[in-house]
Amino acid sequence: MSLDAMTELQARQEILEAVRQYAIAYHSPKAKLREGERIAYAGRVYDEDEMVRLVDSALDFWLTAGRYTDALEEKLADFLRVRYCSFVNSGSSANLLAFMALTSPLLGERAIARGDEVITVACGFPTTVAPIIQYGAVPVFVDVTLPQYNIDLEAMRQALSPKTKAVMLAHTLGNPFALDDVATFCKDHHLWLVEDNCDALGATFFIDGEERYTGTVGDIGTSSFYPPHHMTTGEGGAVYTNSPLLHKILRSLRDWGRDCVCPSGRDNLCGHRFDRQYGELPLGYDHKYVYSHFGYNLKATDLQAAIGCAQLEKLPAFIQRRNQNFRRLYQGLAHLSNQIILPQSCPGAVPSWFGFPITCKEKGKRDSVVAHLEQAGIQTRMLFAGNILKHPCFDLMRTEGRGYRVVGKLPNTDEIMTSTFWVGVYPGLSEQQLEYMIATVEEAFSCGA
Repeated sequence: MSLDAMTELQARQEILEAVRQYAIAYHSPKAKLREGERIAYAGRVYDEDEMVRLVDSALDFWLTAGRYTDALEEKLADFLRVRYCSFVNSGSSANLLAFMALTSPLLGERAIARGDEVITVACGFPTTVAPIIQYGAVPVFVDVTLPQYNIDLEAMRQALSPKTKAVMLAHTLGNPFALDDVATFCKDHHLWLVEDNCDALGATFFIDGEERYTGTVGDIGTSSFYPPHHMTTGEGGAVYTNSPLLHKILRSLRDWGRDCVCPSGRDNLCGHRFDRQYGELPLGYDHKYVYSHFGYNLKATDLQAAIGCAQLEKLPAFIQRRNQNFRRLYQGLAHLSNQIILPQSCPGAVPSWFGFPITCKEKGKRDSVVAHLEQAGIQTRMLFAGNILKHPCFDLMRTEGRGYRVVGKLPNTDEIMTSTFWVGVYPGLSEQQLEYMIATVEEAFSCGA
């Protein structure tokens, strides 16, 4: 049928079917490890569904948030069993929004002010900490425990001061921190809790007999959809909450700081576009251009959301495969427990593993082991910053001795910085690749590498 004779719907269906066949023919996953092929620590796992929805969105040519964004936000909220979810352009932006929401004047006395303290850990990813510093609040760094790689609860309690307003922590490599204890601590001391859930989507924790998803126990949770993560939209992330007020603030900050909730392309959904008084503006000033916060534009596109809708349907299977791969590595490396520290989860936690962390017991051993694995074609990663306080971004703050506080000496954090690395468990790994990884790690420790 010629294009002239087709309806728009028929033309779209023909294009999408061609895309489906193209994806099946040219984007099918590799079945076997080829000699010399590098084993990535993570990667995209997708099929024709993602490509069809991506092109379907492209044919709309609605380049900002639209129908797929609405669907992704609704479906992710349903998956997590949380009331509100906002799609954003990265997990780092989600962390920025999560923290900045807690500085809103709408929160009254509970709002975080410059100089207030936020308890966190030095071992992690920088964008968990960056918003705190950028705003002018004070991060209070405490140590983590081994082999959980999460916050030391006693150190957290010692970090409390009259200036403490919040706790902001990541679930390390998909391994939940002790959510019951941390949530109780925050409740007892009237502190906000932000869960950086970027590496742990789908992990759960039993609290009072109920299994809750990580990211939904605290006041705000965040996710990243960068390609290595549990699901991907390319660039992208999400921020979620059960609080109507926090949701309103998060949406305002994400969308330029505006006061109006009307989505793009829909005018006067609020019913008060021209009839209210705001600040010192003239009566009836257009509500679409009233700003209640100093916000940003952190929206993502419908093209990304279209991919996310397909990925979300695969997420339970992705999580199951990640945890299977983790267990296989654990079983295969357990006999090396005299040379390595094997990871553990805390009671009540059901991880959604992002990676398999390995800490070498012999001081100075990590570098040679990592070199051996990399030479053998196995990608490795450090546990992110190791100790963020040792990085160049802290040079000036260390010199001046201000802007942050440290509780204790951070011995485990420093051990992780010098002795820990991790390898992948993502769903794209084959059984053959996992066996090769196990054999290569064994070789690295047995041959004196």
